[in-house]
Amino acid sequence: MITSYEVRQKNPLIHCITNIVVANFQANGLLAMGASPIMADAPEEASDIARIANAVVLNIGTLNQRTVDAMVLAGKTANQLNIPVVFDPVGAGASPYRLTTTRRLLKEINMSVIRCNAGELAAIAGVDWQAKGVDAGAGQADVTAMAKHVASTFNTIVAVTGEKDIVTDGLQTAAILGGDARLTQITGAGCLLSAVVAAFYCTRPSMEAVISAMTFYKRVGEQAVQGTFGDIVSHLMTALFELSQEDEHERNTHNSRF
Repeated sequence: MITSYEVRQKNPLIHCITNIVVANFQANGLLAMGASPIMADAPEEASDIARIANAVVLNIGTLNQRTVDAMVLAGKTANQLNIPVVFDPVGAGASPYRLTTTRRLLKEINMSVIRCNAGELAAIAGVDWQAKGVDAGAGQADVTAMAKHVASTFNTIVAVTGEKDIVTDGLQTAAILGGDARLTQITGAGCLLSAVVAAFYCTRPSMEAVISAMTFYKRVGEQAVQGTFGDIVSHLMTALFELSQEDEHERNTHNSRF
């Protein structure tokens, strides 16, 4: 497993083209765990920023044509330079515009990881699902089968969050338990996870990195919900910082024994 110690040690620069609801939250979360965010969504600089980044995160939470153009430019530049791209198709099935944009981005950009919920996954897969805006909603389809299909179709790693997270590359599949459902009541918790995945993935690009990121975030969630509900956001930031510090301490303690 890859630890958050490795992320903190690398201090990767994560280029986020994200939504206006979560930009500050996402940036602070990356900083807390030892990564460096840059929130650049202007088409005029999207390619230039992507060139210097260690990973690019594309999040369609609050879509407009300007940011879509920036996503295409940043994604294509990242592909040319073998820089990882993590795609968060927020509410992909909520409107025709979101779905069309999702399909365009998946067609024009090679995504290293698609990080989504079950409703967004179903929209990408073209499977009937009762999504609720940007929430996962409910449906009868097999989430694991959908994830494997989408991973194989787009030659990517798919990470689906839920009571049980699923990570697959189309061939291998892992299930991750833990976390706390109360985290879903915090705006941007999933969006931040996509950035966390990017930070782990660019540290050591692999399915193992995605599994490690998802497992780490489950631990963060469990620690964040201790105490009153109104304090979850601050507790989440504290958990990101403290758990990454604990991983560093454990790594140093292990090394000192040899």
